[in-house]
Amino acid sequence: MRRVATAILGGGRGARLAPLTGERAKPAVPLGGKFRLIDVPISNSLHAGITQIYVLTQYASATLHRHIGETYRFDHFGPGFVDILAAEQSLENLNWYQGTADAVRQNMAYLVDRRPSEILILSGDQLYLMDLRAMVESHRDAKADITIAVKPVPRSQASALGIMRVDDTGRIVEFVEKPQDDAVLDDLALDAKTLAALGFDAPAGSLLASMGIYVFRTGVLPQAMEGEADDFGKEVIPGSIDRFHVQAFPHLDYWEDIGTIPAYHAANLALTDPLPPLNLYDPVRPIYTRPRFLPGTKLERCEVERSVLCEGSFIKDARVQRSIIGIRAIVRERSRIQSSVIMGAQHYEATTVPGDVPLGIGRDCDIRNAIIDLDARIGDGVQFINEAGATEADGDGWCIRGGVIVVPRGATVAAGTVV
Repeated sequence: MRRVATAILGGGRGARLAPLTGERAKPAVPLGGKFRLIDVPISNSLHAGITQIYVLTQYASATLHRHIGETYRFDHFGPGFVDILAAEQSLENLNWYQGTADAVRQNMAYLVDRRPSEILILSGDQLYLMDLRAMVESHRDAKADITIAVKPVPRSQASALGIMRVDDTGRIVEFVEKPQDDAVLDDLALDAKTLAALGFDAPAGSLLASMGIYVFRTGVLPQAMEGEADDFGKEVIPGSIDRFHVQAFPHLDYWEDIGTIPAYHAANLALTDPLPPLNLYDPVRPIYTRPRFLPGTKLERCEVERSVLCEGSFIKDARVQRSIIGIRAIVRERSRIQSSVIMGAQHYEATTVPGDVPLGIGRDCDIRNAIIDLDARIGDGVQFINEAGATEADGDGWCIRGGVIVVPRGATVAAGTVV
């Protein structure tokens, strides 16, 4: 596995995840109170024994670069590294990345420089725990040129994903990116026998979707990228089906593409379940992140129900239900947090100016179904309850996206605000 290199795509503007992506790339968005999304693909690679890791970045990447630099440090006596390949202009190329494939193409010289046997391409903004070693070994056993991780999805989700057909050896024989035609979907739907043969326990009529996780034989990758193709799903993979041996690798565990605010909110709250689909407590495959050396959470006269409380936070005389309380978060007296993600703060506030709203959640607040980004200031008596059931709205220091109330990073919500 030390002969394998990983290329992690840093993502574009992430408009569907705004305002969380207003000042940061999608892979830098916090997860579960103390992690970042980029920690997922890097951790999966490290658990597989892959230590040649490149992260391809472009949009609002300063926060992402800082997190990677402070987290993933290897010693001088091993071959491991996590290198950042930021978009750059040169005399030969004045363009920024035009898509996922173009990002890989522009960095091809770096990716093949150490002569890896395979190049594993991962997305930086998905949630999953995958045995990438098994995927690479399956790729080698099948003598494939390209292997794609696949998962069954219901018909309702198929139009947003790359959908494929495989033969009885697992070789992909047809690939349609984001099919919209009902006849095409009918033709690609799988029966129960085929699903079972692939190892899936899914209802008949499910469709086989690409997870956007690929293994390329290194010699094949430049050939597959020939021409002007900018995107893997739309152009590179469909164009490779007839040219190369493209194999499917069934992924039987959790995977979630959290590209929208409701999906991100739901995925975080799922971490509070007794048996969460993404198990952050796995002793064999933990998710790595930056060590912050913070003290434990301090509670005083609190009622906490099915929640995740991260280190360095203060909760006083408050009620917390099915929520994530992030690092250095402060929840003050008589406040109620329900079904919300409170990301916390990047630092403690030593002093406050009289009249200013301090960091954290104020007194007598009611926060429901919300995401409060890092370093936000919520004044006393704020009521985030959305009784009208609005799905989209904008206000002073807050907005509603997909029915979820969001307070952007560093924003201030005045005392007494009612939403």
